[in-house]
Amino acid sequence: MSLSAALPSVPFQRRALLRGAGLLLATGLGGCGFALRGAPKFGFESLRLAGSETTPVSVELARALAGAGVLVFKSSTPPSPEGDTGQVVLTVLTDQRERAVVGQTAAGQVRELQLRTRFRFRLANAAGKLLLDNTELLLERDISFTETAVLAKEAEEALLFRDMQSDIVQQVMRRLVAVQA
Repeated sequence: MSLSAALPSVPFQRRALLRGAGLLLATGLGGCGFALRGAPKFGFESLRLAGSETTPVSVELARALAGAGVLVFKSSTPPSPEGDTGQVVLTVLTDQRERAVVGQTAAGQVRELQLRTRFRFRLANAAGKLLLDNTELLLERDISFTETAVLAKEAEEALLFRDMQSDIVQQVMRRLVAVQA
């Protein structure tokens, strides 16, 4: 057998070996209880969003809930003909963004900022019984600052706020999944 005839079979053997290792890994992970995160399953089918419902976090939360199959009513939405106003009421108490100076140069120029997103909410059933008491989520991110790159730092700040907003929405969704109406 020539050397050129043996070379094409080497990649095939490696692929077969990798395929076998992948199959072994997949069965091993399945046996330990590992499973990909699926769509969330809520203990309620409809939710009324009350309070600060026009803030960026509230809007993204309503969109995420609707995408997960929950019927979302806003406080401005009239009740449906069946009289459904939401099995649970999520009241947004606080949704604010903060920006604080945490570092300065010797000349008094800003060197470092801390960005904060604070979101407080509570969840009650239609009868008013609290399912989740006042819950506050606070996320913080540090960002360096230079006056020579103000526009770039503003864009980075906006990106960090959007990232924190998405993180808060995911945390609220996980808390809502744990609630049984």
